[in-house]
Amino acid sequence: MAHKIVDSYREKGARKKLVELLRERGIADEKVLSAIGKVPRHYFFDETFWKQAYKDIAFPIGDGQTISQPYTVAYQTELLHIKTGDKVLEIGTGSGYQTCILLELGARVYTIERQENLYNRTRQVLPHIGYNAEFFYGDGSKGIAKHAPYDKIIVTAGAPLVPQILLKQLKIGGIIVIPVGDEKSQKMITVLRVGENEFERFELDTFRFVPLVGEQAW
Repeated sequence: MAHKIVDSYREKGARKKLVELLRERGIADEKVLSAIGKVPRHYFFDETFWKQAYKDIAFPIGDGQTISQPYTVAYQTELLHIKTGDKVLEIGTGSGYQTCILLELGARVYTIERQENLYNRTRQVLPHIGYNAEFFYGDGSKGIAKHAPYDKIIVTAGAPLVPQILLKQLKIGGIIVIPVGDEKSQKMITVLRVGENEFERFELDTFRFVPLVGEQAW
């Protein structure tokens, strides 16, 4: 993760181009595009690799994890329909880039990471660059029941199924966005909780995420 704290016209210009690319690829939510345009993605890279920061690619961040492709971040975020003040559970803090996008949209973010190195790094770096979330270390596949219910839940790793324990942590009217499949590819799934025991499920496009590891996953 980066410690580059300069945000020059060069980086701002690169973000603007990235936003236009995402718009061309079908991201239509202007609030999401605006957030992508504001969060300095190069902060999450070692300065040596800053030229990679505004390409539409995933990139290794250590511990077998990656910073997600900007298109994937925008795609998942758009599906959440974030409103200011929404209480959001993010499973898989990773680099913290997705966390920052959610915060830019006005969400209150509870984020959990099972890789201790990433957890320690991200909870220090994000406040340093002006983003404040509630950070937790542990098995994200079980959610964070003590802070439930949530308006929205986003899972940033591929799961073999939608854990029931996460569905129970959604408010009625809440949405979970989660990639589900095998370890090679997943379908993006959104589930809307419409009643105490009623859920509507939608299957969308194919992606490839690192696996969600935990008691309720792999």
